[in-house]
Amino acid sequence: CCPLTYYYFISFLQALDNLPSAQSCLPFNRSLPACFNGFGRDILQAMQQQQMNAITSFIDGSVVYGSGPKVNNLLRDLCGLNGKLTVNEHFKDPKGRPYLPFEESLQSVCLHGEENVACFRAGDSRVNEGLPLTSLHLLWLRQHNQIAETLKHLNGHWNAETIYEETRKIIGALHQIITMRDYVPKIIGKEFFDNYIGPYGGYDPTVDPSASNVFATAAFRFGHATISPVVRRLNASYQEHESFPSLKLHETFFSPWRIIKEGGIDPIVRGALGTQAAAPHSNKLLTDELTERLIVLSIPQDMDLASLNLQRGRDHGLPGYNDWRDFCGLERIRTLEDFKQVVSDASVAERILQLYKHPDNIDIWLGGLVETFSPGSRTGPMFSCLIAKQMKALRDGDRFWWEADGMFSQEQRDELLKVSLSKIICENTDITEVPPDAFIFGKYPSGYVSCNNLPAMNLEAWREEKSEGTWDNNSETVQSPSKGKMTEVQQSTKATYSTHM
Repeated sequence: CCPLTYYYFISFLQALDNLPSAQSCLPFNRSLPACFNGFGRDILQAMQQQQMNAITSFIDGSVVYGSGPKVNNLLRDLCGLNGKLTVNEHFKDPKGRPYLPFEESLQSVCLHGEENVACFRAGDSRVNEGLPLTSLHLLWLRQHNQIAETLKHLNGHWNAETIYEETRKIIGALHQIITMRDYVPKIIGKEFFDNYIGPYGGYDPTVDPSASNVFATAAFRFGHATISPVVRRLNASYQEHESFPSLKLHETFFSPWRIIKEGGIDPIVRGALGTQAAAPHSNKLLTDELTERLIVLSIPQDMDLASLNLQRGRDHGLPGYNDWRDFCGLERIRTLEDFKQVVSDASVAERILQLYKHPDNIDIWLGGLVETFSPGSRTGPMFSCLIAKQMKALRDGDRFWWEADGMFSQEQRDELLKVSLSKIICENTDITEVPPDAFIFGKYPSGYVSCNNLPAMNLEAWREEKSEGTWDNNSETVQSPSKGKMTEVQQSTKATYSTHM
């Protein structure tokens, strides 16, 4: 929009302890601004610079399918005519299960010395940042292809496009269910979930479902404080793996070769299930693996995630901590004693105010992170508020939400609700024992159940009898998978059922 400088340095305050060795500043790339266009709109809005969101805001499975048609087409197995996603052509796991496809670029950033393995390709470009994240991407790839194969068997008259789109619709619904039912209440606590989100009341066209700047830039980055310094790799008995020992976090950055050459994703997934998330302390928020050994592509030095988060909030012009407490109906912090009431460690409150001089100067990410957790949650009241408001908007403003009218039949909804992340792990790995809820830590073996004891989704609910007018590869009408309703396709492109482009 305007020729500004988008690269500069973050200077360290020399009075701080534990400065990275031989470093006095860190390079920083600014976020690109979004161009404001359109006349006659609010002049104040026009004067407020916003940053681009390069992916969809919706909980729509875009991490699996991408956020635009170009990436989407790269990820599809268009030659197989089976509705599946493309898989790695060179490697499979020890039991023959597929891996994610490789990036095609010859300059892949994941080429590591003698380990000539390129980056994996997925719907989100961050797929290679860490082994647990890569493993989760791979689980959803395998899940898509399993569902697609079953639907092809159940409905032999469906063509590849119909199989793909209905599978994508199911995967998007599972993302929404697992996120909103199983994950969010544990993060913000039942009280905030009930008060701010509540039961689903249908699609509301007046709700803006965009990801807010404060959510993306501050509130949802609470998770950085829950990252362990060690990525554990465990055997079938949830003990340290004999052949593939646990790794320090920095050894897992952009290292997909470890999955291919070191036992696949099973040891990593067991490690994620069998390890408690780090519990942040107000005087030790992030592990040194993130503040002193973080790898950022295109920057040839170790980085500090805490510094990047603070500077990103300033880069985006986020109001300070007190302003967001106001926004959430919480009392402003006016004195040191006020701050001590919301921070569990009084010495941390003193240190922060010593650095910031005034409560209104405190960065939102830091202020939100040091707040004492709300009951039954993993965030303080301000972050709980901001996350809850965002999640409600993502649900109520999504006309393709899985519970919206016409999306699924009641029989299909009942089957979707049976699925859990634990069951998805069971169906796409050789892991045979898991916690009933993958988001609740339990010590093996008492907190684990056999995969056979977890309910599975029965895709018979998607079986459809072939009828006149069913879409084949050459026709211009399609038999809707939602129980036989005919839909006319007015263009030569195929119909889609749950896309958020």
